[in-house]
Amino acid sequence: MDIEQIRELVRLMVDNDLAELDITDGESKIKLRRGTTVEPSGVYVPSVPSLPQPVQQAPEESNEASEASPQVEENFVEITSPMVGTFYAAPSPDSDPYISVGSKVSDDTVVCIVEAMKVMNEIKAGCTGTIAEICVKNAQPVEFGQVLFKVKPS
Repeated sequence: MDIEQIRELVRLMVDNDLAELDITDGESKIKLRRGTTVEPSGVYVPSVPSLPQPVQQAPEESNEASEASPQVEENFVEITSPMVGTFYAAPSPDSDPYISVGSKVSDDTVVCIVEAMKVMNEIKAGCTGTIAEICVKNAQPVEFGQVLFKVKPS
């Protein structure tokens, strides 16, 4: 089984909301699990999918006390990649990006595309606020759960 076939199986698991897939074909065998953790006892425990959660940004520390100033802590909501694929900031190479730092987003705002298995998947913000940081570059490979954007909630 090659990597493209495995990616297709993962995409099918995500599309059909499957937690486990076990395939045997002759001497080839593959077992895929998603959304589970293994306890030390060997028991599989499904994990609950999480919605974007506020993330506490760690304040930067100054080496010199004389330069120390009060740090303002910000809460951000992270928009993460729902799959393994390639991040694209715009619908086509000659188009403007969907969003930029400072853009206002709502739940249904398309923020990017993640291409997986030659399928272009539009990713929506899923939250309301202002884009504070774009964490990946255009055409960069991304992993499942990787932070794509940080949003300051409004």
